[in-house]
Amino acid sequence: MTEELLTAIAAGPWALPLLFALVLGDAFLVVVPGEAVVTAFGALAVTAGTPPLAAVVIVAAVAAVLGDAGCYLIGRSVGLERWRWMRTARARAAFAWAGARLDRSSGTVVFTARFIPFARLAVNLVAGATRVPAPRYTAVVAAAATAWAAYQALIGAAVARLVPGGPTVAVVVSIVVAVAAGLLLDAVLTRSWRRRGTGADPGG
Repeated sequence: MTEELLTAIAAGPWALPLLFALVLGDAFLVVVPGEAVVTAFGALAVTAGTPPLAAVVIVAAVAAVLGDAGCYLIGRSVGLERWRWMRTARARAAFAWAGARLDRSSGTVVFTARFIPFARLAVNLVAGATRVPAPRYTAVVAAAATAWAAYQALIGAAVARLVPGGPTVAVVVSIVVAVAAGLLLDAVLTRSWRRRGTGADPGG
């Protein structure tokens, strides 16, 4: 991917709609790289000057809120057994973990799960299925999505300012840093949850 192409994507009319679509899709399909996309656009906001960093954060946050709320509504309307993938051993373990966590502290787990892809899918589905109150859930999700979007975008912006080499280098390095930070955060939160005796790793 050349610098010209990256710059063209960043400056094009579809930049923010693309960001929105990928972040929204990330809420339902953990293979969609929502974190990486937000980080990349954060880097482009600095190196290419567009789209504005504030717009990246706002669009990513709105898409994250809608995606998480969509998962909540799916859990509320169809439950946790409708589709075959929901009945796999991995999914059942994740749902059991999420249920145990939500019973103890629904606000905390909904907020922290936004930063861990598979965990947030399980938590949002279970929150809907167990009828976590919608007003409380929505308020926590909005706060978590805003913090997540700002965190991811600022990683990209910081790397772009610190690492020379133009948009291509900034995007690649920022994504590597974001992935490493995500893995570290995942490990820290998982260890903390295990220490509190709240069950197994939601991803395994």
